Amino acid sequence: MTLFFLAYCAGVLTIATPCILPILPFVLARVDEPFRRGGLPMLLAMSFAFAAVAGLASFAGAWAIDTNRAGRLIALSVMTVFGLSLLLPALSARLSVPIVALGSRLSTSMQKRTEAKGATASSSALLGLATGFVWAPCAGPILGLILTGAALRGPSVDTSLLLFSYGLGAATSLAAGLFFGGRLLLFLKESAKWVEGLRRVLGGAVVAAALTLWLGLDTGLLTRLSSVSASMLEHDLIATMRRAPTLGFATAAQAGEGTTLSGPLRSLLEAQQWLNTPSLRPEALRGKVVLVNFWTYSCINCLRMLPYVRTWAEKFQRDGLVVIGVETPEFAFEKNVTNVQRALSSLGVTYPVAIDNNFAIWKAFDNDAWPALYFFGRDGRLSRRVLGEGDYPQSERLIQRLLLEAGGASDATKIVDISGQGTEAAGDPKDLRSPETYIGYAQATNFASPYSVSENRPSLYRTVAGLPLNRWGLTGLWTIEGEFAALDESPGRIAFRFHARDLHLVLAHPPGAREIRFRVTLDGQPPGVNHGFDTDAQGWGTVQDDRLYQLVRQAGTIIDQTFEIEFFDPGVRAYAFTFG
Repeated sequence: MTLFFLAYCAGVLTIATPCILPILPFVLARVDEPFRRGGLPMLLAMSFAFAAVAGLASFAGAWAIDTNRAGRLIALSVMTVFGLSLLLPALSARLSVPIVALGSRLSTSMQKRTEAKGATASSSALLGLATGFVWAPCAGPILGLILTGAALRGPSVDTSLLLFSYGLGAATSLAAGLFFGGRLLLFLKESAKWVEGLRRVLGGAVVAAALTLWLGLDTGLLTRLSSVSASMLEHDLIATMRRAPTLGFATAAQAGEGTTLSGPLRSLLEAQQWLNTPSLRPEALRGKVVLVNFWTYSCINCLRMLPYVRTWAEKFQRDGLVVIGVETPEFAFEKNVTNVQRALSSLGVTYPVAIDNNFAIWKAFDNDAWPALYFFGRDGRLSRRVLGEGDYPQSERLIQRLLLEAGGASDATKIVDISGQGTEAAGDPKDLRSPETYIGYAQATNFASPYSVSENRPSLYRTVAGLPLNRWGLTGLWTIEGEFAALDESPGRIAFRFHARDLHLVLAHPPGAREIRFRVTLDGQPPGVNHGFDTDAQGWGTVQDDRLYQLVRQAGTIIDQTFEIEFFDPGVRAYAFTFG
């Protein structure tokens, strides 16, 4: 929403630039005309033109990027030129000469027609389109940046809406010109200098961003500043500002000195189903130190936290710690209780787990992240909330302190040192340059294919040659649905150009289907020592359960590589790539 607001503001500010002055006479000529016949058609036509150009540029630009690496270089070159045009008004004016000349001829022609025959809705609409051309020296660089971003990211409804927001902002400015007339001219003359300075600052920022993309820092530095870390900082700040009582957690008075179960803890008693335990009763939690872990079994971040939660549950059970897992699904197959039971068995989870398929417990805790830890003292009050991985020593010390305050014994001198295995091993953030990437069209990004996505119907896809970093593609007959892509006929392949130590892929198969064979390659070769927990040195593996599969773990220097997985049986469903 912030980006749409900024795009709208950028559109509003374009009227406060010197190059708007030549077209204002045409706009102000509509002051005496009824707004519905004069101003309104013109403004709507201009906004529509912006949105239409955005849609065309998104698809055309994305096609260029997907075709080969040269497309990305061309788009980055254009982005650099747009940034320089913001810094250098003379360059902006020179680049826009042909478009401005066309717009001026259109505007003059429409003005003469209006003087002869009077204003009509159609003539006003055409004037709105012409106005967009004349505005190119001011709006062009900003519009170009939005369109270049569309080309680099691929077709997106968001991109079209961003440009439409920009158009609405520009239309608002022109509407002000219609209503306030000559007074606006005086304002423009006085504000031109500071707006020009703002343009130069924006131009410098754009050139810096382009340089970052040229050097490849966008996939290194920005990925290491992960969304999980940002989420932790953001939510710690929110927790500090609003504190436990406003989150619905029990205050000391509500807790009744440890005798009353209230707030989110009460929602645990209303879980849809419990695993590893009968349905919990209030006395199982009342007056206890409680650790609640929100997770889902195909989430790599949850799996890397799991060894700590599992160890704490075993280590502090005799001291009175109650550990509760809340399995809140991200994907539909995680709602299947049989799948969850199988996962608990394979992962060695023996503490109570609540099934939260309807997100009721999630909402009661006001939670919004996987994984998340909530620490409650014996009085039922929330002591700490941790979103995302990390900070395990501090969490364990808190458990020890809460247990001591509750009168239980605890090992307060030794903090567990855990080294997870397979998918539970800690990530390698220093070499992580590839982001989590969804495959279903509802959240998919960076899809590289010469053809657009055909939603919910079988289509033939092919992966482009020379994938850029963090782009992926399909080969074969696939149906792309909201959550996943399903292989309709074998063989079929998925390719991803990545930079990370570990590569994981969430895979599933239709109910009742037999196991699905696959083979993994790296840059066209068997992975060898770089094979993952779920593949062998030759890259062979099978999809037997609906879960996350570790397919690559690089043993040496981490470099950019093209991962490819080929499936030899139909029906497989691919959900998301994650890295570590």
